Amino acid sequence: MCIASTTRLMRDSFKKHIFVSSCMELNEDLPFALQELKSEENLSENVVDMLSHLLVDAVDKRVDDKVAIAFSGGVDSTLLAYLSEKLDREFTLYTVGFADSKDVLAAQTVADMMDWSIKVRIIDLEDVEVLVKKVISITGKRDPVSVGVGCVMYCVLEMMQEQVLLTGLGSEELFAGYERHKGDVQAACWDGLLHIWERDITRDLSLAGHFGKEIRLPFMDKELISYAMKIDPALKVGPFKKEILRKAAVNLGLREEFAYRKKSAAQYGSKFDFALEKLAKKKGLSKSEYLLQV
Repeated sequence: MCIASTTRLMRDSFKKHIFVSSCMELNEDLPFALQELKSEENLSENVVDMLSHLLVDAVDKRVDDKVAIAFSGGVDSTLLAYLSEKLDREFTLYTVGFADSKDVLAAQTVADMMDWSIKVRIIDLEDVEVLVKKVISITGKRDPVSVGVGCVMYCVLEMMQEQVLLTGLGSEELFAGYERHKGDVQAACWDGLLHIWERDITRDLSLAGHFGKEIRLPFMDKELISYAMKIDPALKVGPFKKEILRKAAVNLGLREEFAYRKKSAAQYGSKFDFALEKLAKKKGLSKSEYLLQV
């Protein structure tokens, strides 16, 4: 499917179901809409309870009777599954990775312990070589992170039978989940949010459009963003990244061992990044050089 056609499908999706309430248009104007949510407020009291309420509300507005959840066993996707269950919605988890990858092992463990329905696709190096070409063709993106994450998304969207997919996109930016958030936490979080449209959302919606599916992003809820970005940044960092989100998850009833599981980014936890590096080395190239030649 050409990129122009995919873009039209993306915009059609925006008008339908991605934000069914507290809507912000997910388009190229998103950074400007996010700028309007900036505030000098710095909240530190009763934060866990209010954040817990907003998380439930954000999921409730985006979960129909049956959805798919891109699942890694980390706090974001586990919380989405847990809240969907609390809201009495039907869902299936989808996980992708190499057989010995952290995400596959963690996802299967959590799903088994919670008695959740899960479907897993195990991939190998040959699969990655094919997937890389498909993801680049659909998204037009060639940087290693976009391609690695895109391969995971492609596989999930290809596997799922449901029409709607929930992902945890936006959580890292709201709750300081990246390594770059160790300095000026608030500035780094805002920078991530303001670039999330061109960096991540366009990629995922291009892939969703290719399969005729919808992606919904609970962590990109307007009310949730507005509140989360007023939380004292010191509450977001601690012994674990995204400390305040983990506390809210436990407050909502999620088991601590799941709320505090350490997690790598999708391209690392699934070992897609490792596979890209291996493919590149076979040709004597860096990952970036390899992807430019695909």
